[in-house]
Amino acid sequence: MAAVDEPKLISGNSNLTLARSVARRMSLHRGVNLELVDARVEQFNDGEIFVEVYENVRGEDMFIIQPTSRPANDALMELLVIADALKRSSASRITAVIPYFGYARQDRRSKARTPITAKLVANMLEKAGIERILTLDLHATQIQGFFDIPVDNLYASPVYALDVKHNFKDQIDNLTVVSPDIGGVARARDLAQRVGAPLSIVDKRREKPGEIAEMTVIGNVEGRTCLIVDDIIDTAGTLCKAADVLLQNGAKEVHSYITHGVLSGPAVERISKSSMKNLVITDTIEATDAVKNAPNIRIVPTAPIFAQAILNTWNGTSVSSLFSTKTLSAIYEGIYDCE
Repeated sequence: MAAVDEPKLISGNSNLTLARSVARRMSLHRGVNLELVDARVEQFNDGEIFVEVYENVRGEDMFIIQPTSRPANDALMELLVIADALKRSSASRITAVIPYFGYARQDRRSKARTPITAKLVANMLEKAGIERILTLDLHATQIQGFFDIPVDNLYASPVYALDVKHNFKDQIDNLTVVSPDIGGVARARDLAQRVGAPLSIVDKRREKPGEIAEMTVIGNVEGRTCLIVDDIIDTAGTLCKAADVLLQNGAKEVHSYITHGVLSGPAVERISKSSMKNLVITDTIEATDAVKNAPNIRIVPTAPIFAQAILNTWNGTSVSSLFSTKTLSAIYEGIYDCE
């Protein structure tokens, strides 16, 4: 690949706010003004996606910033069409930065005659000419194996560890990290180890999809400040019920750290009325006005980690260094003071 002076960023419409924040952050790192490549990404009246790139990208190292969030199909098609436009414009390399990877919850056949849509999406991204993926907290880490190209799955837990040490510095010895289900234990354990807290689990058993028959707390939470950790919050029903169960089991208070705030349907209203003191999410998905104005929802920025990951990818240095809380404390300097 021919050397280029600077990485080039382009974005679809699903989270322009984050894309611009990443560009600003990279400008600070590089000491130059890095702006998003000028392009038109729009829909025709019948819903077709059209892309026109206004700048010369021949030989450039291109990074497309585009979470495939609501509306998921529009966001995915924008990403694919942008990639095709860049490939046909002779870009040297195309990396898709997908902060929230939509369709990740369809990573296996849940019953007979159902698809594995995450694998289908992986095939589509590769066919469009994308050569590398950068993402954050994949719902299922095995999705990396669906690709025949490199996939760097970053983690929110080092950032959340900084947030916890900053906001709970006076309660650090009374914290318990909680996984809301058995499947999320590894994610919760990672944060628990980073902040030196014990781990508990809410074991839920479903009678039917969408219905929770029973919740049982595994571990002692009496008198503890509980931090529920998960990757996706959608309608918030399960999370709010888990908070209630923890309090019924003697927890002092409940906070939640959830990476991707899908927050569909009644989610914001449920959270506002819930027994949780706070919900902390990231900005991987563009926040609605309702989310921004909710009194007990706080948003943690991801531009610092994505900006550094893009720069590391561009200059060929390690991305795994970003798994370290110590490394991220320098990247997030001025946002958190945890030492």
